[in-house]
Amino acid sequence: MFTRRAVHALLAAAALLVAAGASGHGGVSMEDDNCVMKIGTLRAHFTGYQPEKRATQEFCEDIPELGRAIIVIDYVSAALRQYEVEFRVLEDVNDLRAGGRYEDLGSASDIEAASLVHVPFQVYPRGTLTFEHNFETPGWYIGMITAKDPETGTVLHSVFPFKVGVHSLWRYLPAFLIVFAIAALVYRLTGRKNNSTEVK
Repeated sequence: MFTRRAVHALLAAAALLVAAGASGHGGVSMEDDNCVMKIGTLRAHFTGYQPEKRATQEFCEDIPELGRAIIVIDYVSAALRQYEVEFRVLEDVNDLRAGGRYEDLGSASDIEAASLVHVPFQVYPRGTLTFEHNFETPGWYIGMITAKDPETGTVLHSVFPFKVGVHSLWRYLPAFLIVFAIAALVYRLTGRKNNSTEVK
């Protein structure tokens, strides 16, 4: 039989599961490569922050709210510190969504026309590029890095599609199913206890 304390413990565990499901991409990690942009054989880490709305929570595959966002690009590969690097945020004008690739973005003039943010070519010896943007429209966007090799002149491109202000209820479904199963179990077990007490 479940005691009242055990029931409370189960409900507390269920609440924690819901909170974990609701956090989304806030707990990003390098091990999962969720936020890594590959630039040829080099890598950089993309992180978004919304301090006014989400405090210090980090995002990369999506930015949950409209409004001001701070984007930070940290170089994972030290060699990038010698490169000239350009960064853009593009509107997803071709509705590429998560499957967007550099080849799908069109000509240089198409890229320029779709650019909402343009950080011109510059060397970042400390390995960090930071900028802000005020996102006013929900939907898909494309982050794009272009890096120039100073020795060979080779130009490398990387794109990183991400969503802003788009909330999907499906990602909460597993947590709610677990909560429902625990609640049903608690109800069944405590119901049995009440019935046995009445029979006596």
